[in-house]
Amino acid sequence: MSLINKVITSAYSRRYKQFDRMETDGPAIQAAQLDYLIGKGTKTKIGRDWGLRPGMSYADFNRLVPVGDYETFRPYAERMLAGESDVTWPGRVRWFAKSSGTSGSKSKYIPVTDTVLANCHMRGNHDVIATYFRQHPDNNVWRGKCLTLGGSKKLTAEGSGVQTGDLSAIMIGNAPLWSDLFRAPKKDIALIANWEEKLEKITKATVGTNITSLAGVPSWFLVLLKYIMAKQGAKTIQDVWPNLELFIHGGINFAPYREQYKELAPGGINFLETYNASEGFFALQTDAADPGLMLMLDYGVFFEFVPLDEVGQPHPAGIVPLEGVVPGVDYAMVITTNGGLWRYMIGDTVRFTQTKPWKIVISGRTKLYINAFGEELMISNAEAAMAKACQETGAIVKEYTAAPVFMNQQTRGCHEWLVEFSKRPEDVDAFGEALDKALQSVNSDYEAKRYKDITLAPLRLVVAKKNLFEGWLAAHDKMGGQNKVPRLRNDRSLIDELLEMNT
Repeated sequence: MSLINKVITSAYSRRYKQFDRMETDGPAIQAAQLDYLIGKGTKTKIGRDWGLRPGMSYADFNRLVPVGDYETFRPYAERMLAGESDVTWPGRVRWFAKSSGTSGSKSKYIPVTDTVLANCHMRGNHDVIATYFRQHPDNNVWRGKCLTLGGSKKLTAEGSGVQTGDLSAIMIGNAPLWSDLFRAPKKDIALIANWEEKLEKITKATVGTNITSLAGVPSWFLVLLKYIMAKQGAKTIQDVWPNLELFIHGGINFAPYREQYKELAPGGINFLETYNASEGFFALQTDAADPGLMLMLDYGVFFEFVPLDEVGQPHPAGIVPLEGVVPGVDYAMVITTNGGLWRYMIGDTVRFTQTKPWKIVISGRTKLYINAFGEELMISNAEAAMAKACQETGAIVKEYTAAPVFMNQQTRGCHEWLVEFSKRPEDVDAFGEALDKALQSVNSDYEAKRYKDITLAPLRLVVAKKNLFEGWLAAHDKMGGQNKVPRLRNDRSLIDELLEMNT
C-alpha cells in the first residue's frame, strides 16, 4: 500500500468504527436519530400541528404522525416555497430539489435544508470513497478525477428567494472549490441543459484527462461512453482512460447493464452501488461481493417500513422501525429526515437481505408494478426475468417498458413488452418465449395466471426502433441525469404513447 493510501485509510479509521457499530447497534442508532428529529420538529409548524414533544416515545410518534406521500406534504412545501420559515424544519429552506418522479408528471419540490445537504447527501458521498478505500486499499482513484454525470438543469431563482432545480445542481453549487481538483467536468459544463451539447463538451473536456472513476446513472453513462468511444475511434473505454478502475452507480437496476460495462472496460472495473435520491442518501454497497446495500443509519434519517398491503393508510397497523423488519419481505420505505420530511413514503419498495448488518435491495416502486390480473409483478421480477432471457438468447436490452393488455369478452389478457435492443437476438420470438418463462420462474402469481393460458395469454413482445425511449424522454424534457422511462405501469397510458411514436 502506498504512503498516501495509508494516510487516507488512517483518516477514515474513525468512520470505519462507526460503520461497524451500524452493523450491530442499528436500532439504538435509529432511536437516537428519532429523538434528534423530534427535538427539531417541536420548533416547527408541522410539529405543532401533530403535537410533537421532546422525548416522546416511538409509540406516540406512530400514533400522532400520519404516513403520507407528496400530496400530503404539498401544502407545507408550498408555504416553504413562498419563503416561510420554521415550517417543517427550523429556519428557512433555501433550496428545493425539483422532480417529476418516475410515476407521474406533476413536479415535486423536495426541501434541501443546510442540514440534510451536509449531514446526509454530502456525507454519503464521502462514505462512498471511505467504503471503496476499505474494499480496495491499494486503489489509485485519488491519482485522477471522477467523471460525474448528473442533472441537466441549472438552478432557478424563485420570487421568494429560494432556488429550485436538480439535486445534482444544488450539490454542485454547494461543493467546495477544491472539489474541482478531483471532479470532471467543470460546473458550467455539468449543468448544460441541452443533452447533445453536453455530450460534446464533456468529451472535449475529459479526453486527455486522467479519469479514474465514474459516477452516475448506468443508462445515461452508457450513452456518454459510447459517444466518447465513437468520437475517439476507441474499441474500449480504457483506450480513452487507461487508469479507469471504478464506476459508482445508482438510480436504476444495474443487472441489465453489468455485462455491457464489462465489455466496455475489458481491463477490469470495480462497481459500487449507491441508493440516493432527492429526499436523501440512504444506503451503499459496503461489500463488493454482496449486492445488498447497507442502510446508513446515522445520517439524520429515521426509517420505517410498511407491508405492501397497507400502503396508502395514514396509520398502517403493520408499520415497523428497523428492529421489526423481516428479511425476504417487500416493504414500502417511509422516511423522517433532517430535510424536513415527516413519515414520507418515498415510493420505493425494499427487501431486506439480512439484518446485522441491515442490508436491502430495491425491489420496486409502490406505483411501479403490474397487477391487472392478480399477478403482482414487481420491478425486481421484471429485471431478473429480463436478465435471464438475455443470458439465454445472447441479447442485450437497452430499454424497455411493459403494461397489461386488458381482457375482453373475446380475448384473454396478457402483458405487452416494448423492448429496445442494443444487441437484437437472432430469434425475437424465442426471446419473448424465454422472457415469459423467466417471469413464471421468478413470480409464482404470474405462473399461476399463465397456467395453461387460462387467465393470461403469453406475453406480447414489440421491438422498439432505435432511440425510441430517448426520443420520449426528449419530448418530455427529461434528458440526462436520473430521468428514466418507467419499466412497469399498471395502465396503458405510457406504452400507448410510445407505441404511437414507434410507428
